[in-house]
Parts: sequence; C-alpha cells; structure tokens
Amino acid sequence: MATILVFSERDEVAWELLGKASELGQKMGLGVAAAVLGPADPQGYLNRGALAVYTSKNDELQTFEASVYAEALNQIAKQADAAVIMIGSTRRGKELAGRLAQKLGAGCITDADALEFKDGQLLCTRNSLGGATVATQIINTGIQVISVNPGVGEPVASDEAAQVIEAELSLKPGRVKVLEKSDKGQGSVDIEGAEILVCVGKGLARQEDLKMIEELADALGGLVACSKPIATDEKWLPEERIIGLSGKIGKPVLAICLGISGQVQFTVGIRDAKTIVAVNTDQNAFIWQMTDYGIVGDLSEVVPRLTAVLKGQ
Repeated sequence: MATILVFSERDEVAWELLGKASELGQKMGLGVAAAVLGPADPQGYLNRGALAVYTSKNDELQTFEASVYAEALNQIAKQADAAVIMIGSTRRGKELAGRLAQKLGAGCITDADALEFKDGQLLCTRNSLGGATVATQIINTGIQVISVNPGVGEPVASDEAAQVIEAELSLKPGRVKVLEKSDKGQGSVDIEGAEILVCVGKGLARQEDLKMIEELADALGGLVACSKPIATDEKWLPEERIIGLSGKIGKPVLAICLGISGQVQFTVGIRDAKTIVAVNTDQNAFIWQMTDYGIVGDLSEVVPRLTAVLKGQ
C-alpha cells in the first residue's frame, strides 16, 4: 500500500504531521508511516496514527548531517512505497526536503501553511511574493516532497499501535564532521509553539529597555520575540527570536507588537494570531491595519503601566 511518510528531527513536530497525514491518508487512500532516525526513540510514535514506524540506529545517523539523513529517507521512502513525504519545515527540515526531492526526482514545496486534498489533488498553501500574498500550489511528479510548517496539524492518539520496522540502510559517512556542540542559550525557545508572544521592533530606543519587555512577557506568561533588525542589525536578541519571513511563523493566542511598523516581512509571522495588540507612536503605522486593539503611545510609558496592571500593582 502506498503511504504518506512523515519525518522531523523534532518529535513534537513529527507528531503534528502524523495527525495531518492521518487526515489526508483517509481521503487519498494512502497509509501513514513515520521515520524515526538516529538517537530518537520510536516508542513515542507507536500510537500516533502511523501504521508503520521505520527506525534505524545506523552509526552515521547519530549526528544530524543533511546529506546522510536525505539518503536514509531516500531508502526508507522506497521501502515504504511513499507517494507523499511530509517533513517538518524547521531549518534542518527545509534543507533536508530539497536534498531528498533531488534524490527521488520529485517535486518539492517548502514552508506549506496548509494542506488540503481536493478534486484528486493535494493543494499546498504557502506565503508567496515575499509574504505579500498567499499561493496555492500543487506538485505534478509521482512522488511529492513537502516541508510543512509547525502547527499545521494536531497530534492524534490511536488505539492501534504501529509496526516497528528496522530499516536496513546502506549509508556512507557524511562529508561534514561535527567537532563541537554548544547550547543555544537564551535563543533556545519555542517561538512557533508559544501561546503568547511579546514582539519588539525598532521602536525600542535602547538595549537596556529590553528588561521592561521581558517583564511584560513574564507577567503574561509569554515569550519575547523580535523583528529582524533587532537581532541582525542591533544584535540585542538572538536570531532564534526573529518572527517573520526571515525567522519563525507563530500562531499565538495573543501577539503584542511593540514599536513595530508592520511591514509584511514581519507580519507574515503573526497574522494568524487570534488577537493582535500593538503599541506605537505612529498613528499611521501599517501595523494598525491588522490589529484588534492598539495604543498610540511611547513604549517607555505604556509597557511599564501594562505590566503593573497585570501584576495588580
């Protein structure tokens, strides 16, 4: 039976994809399989909607190297008779999708925000033209490789446990060798999965003022994110905190945009938020076109007052 094969190096993303694959598989007449490679534990995948879980502890897979993982998935895709391969659209996943598609001679779409099976075709929705519009695209090749943004699917629980299959893989050592690893530090946060984001932009006057932004985020139980210039130009926050076309795409319950003008390169990252609040001194800023609530005012005055109210002070 042809299958939808799912892979992500992040378990939580793979489980979301399995939920979406289960939904699509029923409509497309395809089974669902997952690949769990290297040090990852397949036990967490057994009741997630997959019929089969392909695993391998091959020594070459103990450290992620895109070319090696692409070859591993190439071999597993053929064993699983994969018609569609869904890969989590993380930084690693985007590279992996392209490499795998090349090996399979398949078409590839990256950063899909939605998947729908309609009129016999798998429709992929993604940002286009720099985020200025949304395009619906299809792949015409026999095998389809799609990298899917986190949050597109929901994890499911299945009473039927998947069959664990130890894949026999023939892998050559990768050309890239990892010499050292270090912790990401303050950048290691799950911006994409956060329910509350406090986003700061160039309206922040000084790096020292980040403290009041962090205090507001703490009071809300949220995370601090930023527009690209704050991380790449000012270097006040790590690049892992960037929201938008050059960074992460979030779908929070609440997004607070502080000192952000609202250019499309940023807004694509939070436009799916349920509620958007903005604070800006410019009453003509683009950000007002998409906000639910707004305050025209200076951050240094508004933010501490918001924090005080939230803390009951």
